[in-house]
Amino acid sequence: MSDPTPNLPTSTTSNAAASPGPAIKKPRISLALATAFGLGYLPKAPGTFGSLAGVALAALIYLRFLRYNGIDIYLHDFFVMIPAQGIIILLATLISAIGVLVASQTASYLGKKDPQIVVIDEVSGQIIAYFGIGAAAPNWKYLLLGFILFRVFDIWKPFPARQAESLPGGLGIMADDWIAGIYAALGLWAARAMGL
Repeated sequence: MSDPTPNLPTSTTSNAAASPGPAIKKPRISLALATAFGLGYLPKAPGTFGSLAGVALAALIYLRFLRYNGIDIYLHDFFVMIPAQGIIILLATLISAIGVLVASQTASYLGKKDPQIVVIDEVSGQIIAYFGIGAAAPNWKYLLLGFILFRVFDIWKPFPARQAESLPGGLGIMADDWIAGIYAALGLWAARAMGL
């Protein structure tokens, strides 16, 4: 009588498992942008340093372009003048759009939903906080207040910031900081309206 069990190979590893799969290419540009050029790798409070990068960017734009009342663009017979506040809005929009892409790629590469090294969301949210300054020239007090308000709202995550974290990919990583930035902008606007 023959044995009903089939002849199995003695090796427990299959050829597919033995051969290495394709190596995952490290997304160097995405990692550089997502970590704000390395700030995300800092061992202590990388989000705070990401926010400080946003403060520095906003301060540079205000200092550079408020002096000249914005930037003038000439294209043949077409002329447009973008004020400093408009440049801040354009910068926040650009960083936000890039942030969704690079945060998604970084999270996918690391296999984590919201890696701690990703701080471009803090950079973006911090710049949004300065929408509350309006067309006024910001002094160091407004820059500091905007930073403090953003960090408070970013940590607290009032509605709907915490819910926004459940959005897919880079959108979920970025959206809660956008909302924190909007709350901070409203707080900064209120402080200015009260003459603080």
